[in-house]
Amino acid sequence: MAEPQLTDVFGPGATQTATTLTISKADLATVGLSASATNSAESLVVALLLLAQKYLSDENQALNPDIQITITQSFDSLVTRNNTTYRQRSYSIEMQRPDASAAINPNDY
Repeated sequence: MAEPQLTDVFGPGATQTATTLTISKADLATVGLSASATNSAESLVVALLLLAQKYLSDENQALNPDIQITITQSFDSLVTRNNTTYRQRSYSIEMQRPDASAAINPNDY
């Protein structure tokens, strides 16, 4: 099979040039983001994680061995901070590549 395409992971509106990556907030809305001009950085990171998780799953990797990154929800727990209880969601991001170096290089994936 083939490496995942940009639009597989970041949605049909995703494009790139040599200097920019553009991800449509309309595509992020498919995972629950209410798009606005003032979305927080954290809300955008969560939306990107959830969108990427849809394609970069263990199930898809089993069908396509060229997928080198998988994202899975690990567990939920409750944590208390400053007398407030928060739901903490943990995700595992697994990155696989031939073992040539211990360093993480984005160009290897």
